[in-house]
Amino acid sequence: MKLELGKIFIKDIQFATTSKIEDGVLYVNKEELIKIVLEQEKLKCADFDIAKPGESVRITPVKDVIEPRVKVEGTGGIFPGVVAPVDTVGSGKTYCLKDMAVVTCGPIVGFQEGIIDMTGLGAQYTPYSKLLNLCLICEGVDGVAPHDYEHAVRMAGLNVAAYIGELARNLTPDETVVYEAPTLKEGFEKFPGLPRVGYVQMLQSQGLLHDTYVYGVDAKKILPTVLYPTEDMDGAIISGNCVSSCDKNQTYAHQNNPVIEDLYAEHGKTINFVAHIITNENVYLADKQRSSNQTAKLCEMLGLDAVIISEEGFGNPDTDLIMNCTKIEAKGIKTVIITDEYAGRDGKSQSLADANVAANALVTGGNANQVVILPKLDKVIGTLAYVNKIAGANEHTLREDGTLEVELQVITGATNEMGFNTLSAR
Repeated sequence: MKLELGKIFIKDIQFATTSKIEDGVLYVNKEELIKIVLEQEKLKCADFDIAKPGESVRITPVKDVIEPRVKVEGTGGIFPGVVAPVDTVGSGKTYCLKDMAVVTCGPIVGFQEGIIDMTGLGAQYTPYSKLLNLCLICEGVDGVAPHDYEHAVRMAGLNVAAYIGELARNLTPDETVVYEAPTLKEGFEKFPGLPRVGYVQMLQSQGLLHDTYVYGVDAKKILPTVLYPTEDMDGAIISGNCVSSCDKNQTYAHQNNPVIEDLYAEHGKTINFVAHIITNENVYLADKQRSSNQTAKLCEMLGLDAVIISEEGFGNPDTDLIMNCTKIEAKGIKTVIITDEYAGRDGKSQSLADANVAANALVTGGNANQVVILPKLDKVIGTLAYVNKIAGANEHTLREDGTLEVELQVITGATNEMGFNTLSAR
C-alpha cells in the first residue's frame, strides 16, 4: 500500500458566515456546525468555542481530540465504518489539517475525562496545548444513559471533523509525505538483510465506556489481527473510551501514531517494518490468554526479529501487556514495551500491576500519580463542575484561590503510552 498524506497547515481559526479555508485560516460557520451536532438525537444543545496556544484557557472535561481530514483519492473515506462506508483505507491520498483539532467536551460521561490547559504548567504536559482547538461543548438530553451520551458526543465530533476536513478537498497541500507498506513477499525480497520489526498496539476494550473501534467494530470483539501500518494512519482506528485522560489514546493520537511514524523513518534503512498487529485488552483471564496467544503466534508467523508493544490504560491491562511481552519473547523475538507508571505520589510504589524478567526493555511515559498545581486560568471551555471527580483529582482539587491540585492523570495525553506526549525518563 502507498499512502500520501497531504498536510495543510492551519494558522488560525475564526467564526464566520461561510465555512472555508483561505490563506491558512479556517473560517467556520458556527450555526452550520451546531446543526450537524444536533443530528444526534441524544444531544439537546451544543455550542462551539476556539482555544489558541498561549491563551489563558482551560478545556474540561475533554472527551476526544480529532484531526480533520478528507480522502481525496483511493478507497474508503474518513473514519470508515463509522462516518464513511466500510472500505479499506491506507492507500491513495488523504489531506490533513495540521496544527489544529476538534476537541469534544461538556458535562461528564465517566470520571476518566481530562483537562487541556492552553498556557501555564498544565500546557507543558499535553501535546494538545500546541494546537488551535475548535471546541465542541454539548449536553445530553435529560436522563440519557452514559453510554448513549458517549456515543452521541463521539459521533458529533467525528462528523464535525469530517465536515471541516471536506473544506480542504480542492486545496493544494503545503507538504506531502509518502508512506509505503509492502506486502510480506515484497518486504522479504526488498530488505533481505534488515531485521524484521513489528508493532503490537494494544487497544483499550475493557467493557462499557472502555471501547476502541476498528473499522467501526468494537475491539473487544476481535481476535488479534494484522493491518498495514498506513491503515491506522488513515483513520481505521478511533477512540471511544473513557480511560484516564493521561494515557488514553485520543483519535488524534491514532491518526498521528508516533510509533508508526518513527518505525517508518527507519524503514529500509536500519529495519524492515513488517506489520502493525492490533490486539485488545480484556477483563477475564481466559480472554487475556486467548488474545496474547494469538498475538505471539502472529509475530512468529510473520518471522519477526523484534517487536515494540504499546499499552493503553493501566492496572488490569498491565497483565495483558506482560502476557504479550513474555509470550513473544518466548518465541525468540526481542520486545520493547511502552507504558506509563502509577508509582504513587511519592514515586515509591510498584509502577505496574504485573511484571516479568522478560520485560527488560521498557520506555516509560512518566508517573501518572505525580502531583502538580495548575494555575487559575481566565476562561473555562466546558465546565469545572466535575473537576473534583476526574481520575487523579479529589474533593480538595479545586482550591479557594482557583488553582487545581491534581495528579498528571487529569491532563489529557500527559503520559500517553504511544509516546504522544512530552514526558519520559532515562
